[in-house]
Amino acid sequence: MNKPKKHEILLWNIALPGFGQILNKKFIKGITFVFMEFIVNVQSNFNLAIKHSFTNNIEQAYDVINYQWLMFYPCLYMFAIWDGYRDAEDAKLGPYSYLPFVFGAFALTIGLMYSNTVMIRIGPVFFPMLCLIPGVFVGWVIKRIFIHVEKSPDQ
Repeated sequence: MNKPKKHEILLWNIALPGFGQILNKKFIKGITFVFMEFIVNVQSNFNLAIKHSFTNNIEQAYDVINYQWLMFYPCLYMFAIWDGYRDAEDAKLGPYSYLPFVFGAFALTIGLMYSNTVMIRIGPVFFPMLCLIPGVFVGWVIKRIFIHVEKSPDQ
């Protein structure tokens, strides 16, 4: 039986970190990611903040968040996604393939830290999600630059 495709792993890890590793038959790693996600999620009250955010109770979302715990989530989340992605059957990863994921984690973390200070307060859930997009893009650009510099002849 073949390993799952990278897009399948990517989507399952977006749903819950660790599911992609379990599909890749990395059971200990997958269960560890699920357990870590559960602990961080519960300790940070993240699901409650998600509920408040989706019901437009933004101030309540800010009030229930435990930032000391939630700060772990972006790196855990993005690392689990990248780890499952790189282990997938059809993943043909070139050099620096981790950079979009790393910069995405940085951007999520920064977005979380500044979510309650930006002019348009859309919450501790939605603002970091918006920050992910430029983070992944910056990581992709830096990856392309590094690859281009390595390929150019020495001067």
